[in-house]
Amino acid sequence: QVQLVESGGGLVQAGGSLRLSCAASGSIFSIYVMGWYRQTEGTQRELVATIASGGGTNYADSVKGRFTISGDNAKKTVYLQMNSLKPEDTAVYYCNADLQTTWRARTRNEYWGQGAQVTVSS
Repeated sequence: QVQLVESGGGLVQAGGSLRLSCAASGSIFSIYVMGWYRQTEGTQRELVATIASGGGTNYADSVKGRFTISGDNAKKTVYLQMNSLKPEDTAVYYCNADLQTTWRARTRNEYWGQGAQVTVSS
């Protein structure tokens, strides 16, 4: 089984910072991509940032220059450093992993965390 456990969510004032963490555990042979998505009420889940196992990153235009995604391969953990937070960043942030569970599976599957609430007050 694969589990993604998120931590670091909370309440912060506009202009402040917050750091999210997501640790993957369980049957994992290879991780291809890990990332963060967010969703507000009545909206579809949108990409925030991703990082590939080789270190390549991708960001949504709305967070470029403010958010930084990083990873620790040894710990199978991905981080999202969020600076200069705005009220519009308020959302539930979900950790995502695209991985292969075993060498025999030869299939990439996606897994999701339970979500972490981030609230930015004005």
